[in-house]
Amino acid sequence: METFKSLYTNTVRRRDPILIASIIILIGLGLVTLCSASFARFKFQAIVCAAGIVLFVIASLVDINIVRKLIIPLGFLALVLCILTFVPGIGMELGGAKRWIKIGRFTYQPSEMVKLFLPLYLAHIFDKKRDSLDVFSKSVLPPFVVSVGFILLIIFQSFSTAIFITLNVLVIFFLAGIRLRYFISAFFIFVPLSVLLLLLRPHRVDRIQSFLSPGSDPLGIDYQSINSVKAVSSGGFLGKGIGQGTLKINGSVPEIHSDFIFSAYCEEGGFLGVTLFLILLAVFAVLGYKGALGSDTLFKRLLGVSLVTMIVSQSLMNISVAAGWLPVTGVPLPFFSHGGSSLITTLVSAGLIVNISRYKARRIQDVLYG
Repeated sequence: METFKSLYTNTVRRRDPILIASIIILIGLGLVTLCSASFARFKFQAIVCAAGIVLFVIASLVDINIVRKLIIPLGFLALVLCILTFVPGIGMELGGAKRWIKIGRFTYQPSEMVKLFLPLYLAHIFDKKRDSLDVFSKSVLPPFVVSVGFILLIIFQSFSTAIFITLNVLVIFFLAGIRLRYFISAFFIFVPLSVLLLLLRPHRVDRIQSFLSPGSDPLGIDYQSINSVKAVSSGGFLGKGIGQGTLKINGSVPEIHSDFIFSAYCEEGGFLGVTLFLILLAVFAVLGYKGALGSDTLFKRLLGVSLVTMIVSQSLMNISVAAGWLPVTGVPLPFFSHGGSSLITTLVSAGLIVNISRYKARRIQDVLYG
């Protein structure tokens, strides 16, 4: 740690227009695709997106130290909102999952706030305890307990989201330099627990069986996945064109505006559209990681890398489900899927990534030699 820290002196302030451009284009593609898939839902998404862009700009410009001061209030709010999903009259069940809260006309998915809070909290605590990471009770146990507490709350809301958050938490622990033996211990705890929780819910078992035996129930549990793969493959090289997709009509692909929106994008954009999306995602990932790893503090490095990983891994997980490479998970596609909670979290996270990339550490040899 000392060797790494000694390479840096002060910071230089730069904007990365290519990183910002990749985010703006992804937002635009997402809105166009949603408009084509469901115009009624597009109007709501456009309003949320406008608010999200304001938050994106604020997150990209705010002093990162101010963000650190908001971590505890954000964590408390995330905890309260997660608990409210279990309160009758406030917690709302959709699609067999009770992961939303509803107060009046307002609905929100608290797990989206946890996706943002845990990277902020873990980056903060590991930066604060960076000189004592070998002391389990002081530097490993507190963030472990907090992480597990939130993950357990989310398991009862969305199993797939809990698994996704767990994987991203492990990435942060690894990047912080936590010893390997702790990961081995966690493996022998979490894997049996995950299998047990998986087997406790019949619909989870059905999804796994459906994935392992595709086409066994084409009019039942396989219906969504089969039609999604058809939509993905029907686009051909050039795609059918914006607004010309047909498999989104009459519910051929259920939830095509949300978890399966990539199917609509593939049908209308074809191979060229998919290539454009992957290039944009790769540019976002490379520049995001580059900006994060070049930051001047451990907090910024951990936060930046974890947020980029969250958006990229969630994107890859979603498109893998749409292509039939993974079981149906219910994980939305960042920048694309309908849903205000997900879009706001994605845009705030992207704003923080841009913020972190603006402050790149200047190596000491650059100071000495120009």
